[in-house]
Amino acid sequence: MAIQLHHRSTPTLKHEQKPNPPCLSINQRTKALKVNAVTGGTARRLIQSGAVRPISPKAAATAMNSEGFLLLDIRPTWEREKARVKGSLHVPLFVKDMDDSPLTLLKKWVHFGYIGLWTGQNFTAINDEFLKQVEEVVPDKNTKLLVACGEGLRSMMAASKLHDGGYRNLGWLAGGFNVAGDHDFPAIEGREKLQYASIGGVSYYFLQLLVLLQAVGKNS
Repeated sequence: MAIQLHHRSTPTLKHEQKPNPPCLSINQRTKALKVNAVTGGTARRLIQSGAVRPISPKAAATAMNSEGFLLLDIRPTWEREKARVKGSLHVPLFVKDMDDSPLTLLKKWVHFGYIGLWTGQNFTAINDEFLKQVEEVVPDKNTKLLVACGEGLRSMMAASKLHDGGYRNLGWLAGGFNVAGDHDFPAIEGREKLQYASIGGVSYYFLQLLVLLQAVGKNS
């Protein structure tokens, strides 16, 4: 009797079963969590309310030249050394984590295995002196600041911190330098393209190979 009941109920279960959503890779899930963590809070509300103004890379030059915005680059030093907008200010939101406690060393090994080897990114910690350092560089909190990073996530966090610290004329470089065109910023310093400065590690060499293949394809 139990077996018959099982067979009778099976079609109904199959009929009501909904298709499973597509599985996300570890990188996709990590990126989604990172985006939600940053954009789900104060930073997103500031942008939606207009307290922080989103400015695209294409509009950035006009904002700086015609509206008086100063470009504040909050990327780590190793990214900025590869490529930077000439004349931009620099205060990093994240710095290299110099803690050598056993737990931190373990985290660094895990980070290197899963992220560092591929991206070339160092294990970082939030810069506790960020707001203080910005105040030293830009003491007037009415100054128009266009906050920028590689992909736009860290700069959202930085804009939120600056707003909490009393800065009220804030812009956010939407999408970051990674989506900038070759001519969006008039003068670039460094050995790399601005769009590629946040790429390192093994992924950097894959990128160089892709660029080479694209060049070969155009010439053939």
